[in-house]
Amino acid sequence: MADTVGVSVRTVWRWLAEANATGEVDGKPARQGYTMSDRTWALLAAVGGNVAELHRRMLACGEEGVPPLGTLHRVVRRDRLAGRVLVIEREPGLAEPRRTDPLAELGLATVSGAGLGGQVFLREQTRLAAVPVLVPGAQVVVTPVVASVVQRVAHVAAVGAVACLYGDAGHGKTVALQYALSQLPEPVRVRRVHVGVNPSVPELRRVLAEALELKRLPHSTVAADLTLLEALRRPRVLVLDEAQRLPAAALEFLRQLWDHPDTDVALLFAGAGAERALRRVPALASRVLTWELVPRLSPAEVGPVMEAFHPLWGQVAPGDVAWVEEHVGHGNFRTWAKVTSHLTAEVYGQARPVVDRRLLERVSARLTGPL
Repeated sequence: MADTVGVSVRTVWRWLAEANATGEVDGKPARQGYTMSDRTWALLAAVGGNVAELHRRMLACGEEGVPPLGTLHRVVRRDRLAGRVLVIEREPGLAEPRRTDPLAELGLATVSGAGLGGQVFLREQTRLAAVPVLVPGAQVVVTPVVASVVQRVAHVAAVGAVACLYGDAGHGKTVALQYALSQLPEPVRVRRVHVGVNPSVPELRRVLAEALELKRLPHSTVAADLTLLEALRRPRVLVLDEAQRLPAAALEFLRQLWDHPDTDVALLFAGAGAERALRRVPALASRVLTWELVPRLSPAEVGPVMEAFHPLWGQVAPGDVAWVEEHVGHGNFRTWAKVTSHLTAEVYGQARPVVDRRLLERVSARLTGPL
């Protein structure tokens, strides 16, 4: 509370004692405390984040209403905890290109076979283990949508840009993203940032430090930000799945890190509703290089895609596949993966498995209840 209103802890205890003695809790309006202007905040950045030096310069300039040094320390700490980013100014120098030829090493020639219906799918990939396919014996199907995600992710990683991968839950965003990341050249440093629900800026700093494999962050927020900036000097790809969980303050903090002239980082946001979260921070949304939608499978795609996804579907009549799509699937890849998982469990150990309408009805009922 003391940090919030810009007073000392002793003052808060005095207010509480007065309230207990008099029984009045709203007799005095709470002081709002000292507020640092943008000009004063810029001066703090110019002196390298040294609050004592800032205080000396404010007194030397003869400013009115200069608070005590202790109050100034508390105000800076309060603003930093609230997400206000302090960018330390450095000596100006000539800008040099970060990468000589960023698009030369995208590593996109990775598919090895053509599937049915013009689809392209994987047969053998040494790095396929990084992609969650959920079903034993399944293949990652590189549909035109997945191929587009591969191209966009490689482009964003190469040039150090910002991208947003969005679409409704279950449409295959995570699988497409995992596959695209697995196809990046080996030197690319990909780091996943696992965020909780509505994390604060200090919590985001902590998970960023974990993702960047930093042993510890300094207790000072200014020093912690400098440590993160130093770690992001080398090219990195930060992946933030479930980005719709991030509040505006956390997104603005990430934007400040990405904008800093000393960092070389690509930001990949993904999630159902991630686009709406980013739109609430116009400064970040304006910096997004590409917005990539992962839609549901169309009825024409379902048959060829599922046949390439798992060999069991090659034995199912087209009419039965259409029935599953109409009653259960609805173009949702996650639902189709669940149905496939149930089918593999049903026919496990059978020499000649038969997948007919009765079996499909029984399996589908486990997902939706009686049809």
